[in-house]
Amino acid sequence: MTTEETFQRPPAEIRYADELTRLGEDDRGGRPPGWALSLEAARAFIVGDERRGIRRKFVGDPSLIDRALVSLATSRGLLLVGEPGTAKSLLSELIAAAVSGTSTLTIQGGAATTDDQIKYSWNYALLVSEGPSPRSLVPAPLLKGMAEGKIVRFEEITRCPLEVQDSLLSPLSERVLAIPELNGADGMVFARQGFNVIATANTRDRGVNDMSAALKRRFNFETVFPIADFATELDLVEAEARALLEASGVTVPPRRDVLEVLVATFRELRAGTNADGGPADRLSTVMSTAETVSVAHAVGLRGWFLRGEPGTAADIVACLAGTAAKDNADDLARLRRYLEQQVPRRRGDQWRALHDARHLLPG
Repeated sequence: MTTEETFQRPPAEIRYADELTRLGEDDRGGRPPGWALSLEAARAFIVGDERRGIRRKFVGDPSLIDRALVSLATSRGLLLVGEPGTAKSLLSELIAAAVSGTSTLTIQGGAATTDDQIKYSWNYALLVSEGPSPRSLVPAPLLKGMAEGKIVRFEEITRCPLEVQDSLLSPLSERVLAIPELNGADGMVFARQGFNVIATANTRDRGVNDMSAALKRRFNFETVFPIADFATELDLVEAEARALLEASGVTVPPRRDVLEVLVATFRELRAGTNADGGPADRLSTVMSTAETVSVAHAVGLRGWFLRGEPGTAADIVACLAGTAAKDNADDLARLRRYLEQQVPRRRGDQWRALHDARHLLPG
């Protein structure tokens, strides 16, 4: 069994190691200092290149990728903002893997995130016995990224307290991190070529801990939008669900007609419009593509392990409640109205099965 097979989700540099190697060997483009690939090769790694056998990994506007890569080649960091579930974290992972060859220098933002989880901490046994020294220093992702010239990922940055966010000010402006406990040259870590920061923030978190004006000036902002095209989203959901089901031991692929119903349902509940473009209930919870993939995975698991067959539209109803009622109990009522009033307008066996299974909603 390979190392990749023992991980539930290997990082991008392991999942796509062959592609990164091929791109590096064939790369003749100019590379910014410290980068593992040129901008052209990094772009191909993310958006795909059929000629070179590189699969597409991010579904979105290619010009967004161009702007993001150019931003990272400057002295500014990159902040990816957007609705939850729009693949901001995936995009930051892919970019970091392409630029630095590693995507694991990651800080997970949250209310409990502290400076030592971002910069450095200490081995307290050595600290007590020897005092502050490079040997007792335990580097965190930011210090590692600066010392090694790598991309550092800061997930959900606006969920951190403002004073914690602002620990990035000096590394992003002066490109230096002070360690006041150490003396002399050991007390200053200067960023090597290739270092930069990719941060992500959800638009629904605005107002939780909004960034200071000083920190905003040190980032270029790029918005990641939901997938606009139905067919594109359906293809993505099918590919992702198939991969997840195979990893879960399901030997049959998801049914395309069931996924069509699932994706259409999510898009209508997300937008608050019905199939005719008229108004319909819009759920307050996040009905993103990522949530669609999660439900598609659950539908396939339910069908296979309970009945030995691919999931059906009835399984969609059984799996939707946990998605729809996360933030607001009224969303369950809205979902019920959608199944009772909007679904009967659609034609097809799976739409009829979806309507007939409405009783599977709890409550």
